[in-house]
Amino acid sequence: MSASSAARAYPAPARPTLAPGARSTPLEAPSRQASPRLRLVRAPAQGRTRVPFVLVCMGVLAAALLSALLLNTQMAKNSYEKYDLSNELSRLDQDAQDLSAALDQKASPGQLAKAAGKLGMVPSDGTGWIRLSDKAVQAAAGGR
Repeated sequence: MSASSAARAYPAPARPTLAPGARSTPLEAPSRQASPRLRLVRAPAQGRTRVPFVLVCMGVLAAALLSALLLNTQMAKNSYEKYDLSNELSRLDQDAQDLSAALDQKASPGQLAKAAGKLGMVPSDGTGWIRLSDKAVQAAAGGR
């Protein structure tokens, strides 16, 4: 109940009156005991409608559905991108393995000897050292 309706004073109900010429008897005499004063109270007028609440609920529901749709769409897009990147990673991994195999083949002793022969190098019969102080080459026994 609002404060404005509680502060209103309602008129007291009318007391019953005796018919003209009738006498009141002691049994019918109004008693002066403390009796509760009852009066009619009107029902409070409905202050608000439910339309704004329903509209807010519908808006929240629509926003939740829209966000779920957008989230699902973004997840599907990311799934396609992940698939494409996975394929590219597999291709690059295969290229790296092919290059590593080609490097291992070119680093074999037979291939190195062929490449050195094309450059005019000859095989050595022994080992040698370079003395840095006078820049002389010292060869071991059996060397050229």
